[in-house]
Amino acid sequence: MSTVLVINGPNLNLLGTREPDVYGSTTLAQLNNLCIEWGAELGLAVTAFQSNHEGAIIDRIHAAAGDSDGIVINAGALTHYSYAVYDALVAVAIPTVEVHISDIHSREEWRRASVIQPACLVQISGEGLDGYRRALAILAEAAG
Repeated sequence: MSTVLVINGPNLNLLGTREPDVYGSTTLAQLNNLCIEWGAELGLAVTAFQSNHEGAIIDRIHAAAGDSDGIVINAGALTHYSYAVYDALVAVAIPTVEVHISDIHSREEWRRASVIQPACLVQISGEGLDGYRRALAILAEAAG
């Protein structure tokens, strides 16, 4: 069975209460459970990690080189400026899908650019929580 790590970055611990008109009312714990269920349907073992700290996210990406076959990442605001997260993804060379709950391309100008996108197979933006489901499906297909 392939293993996939789902990483959620800064402020995603506030899902369910943070701007529910943008991000919905589902909590991070509920999202993690959904990802585990969706992964199981696809033959994937899913683990979840969240941190508000860039270094912790980078450390977890590094550790994924020994325990994960794929990564789903919603890097939150780090998406727009963290070349360190980009470098970590490139360094581990694990197939990665970038996910955003909202459509970053129709929001504030500064949100429209992703510096991590070139390190990912694909970017999914604006599909709500279903974006995570599609990301897992893409990684399951990539794993064969």
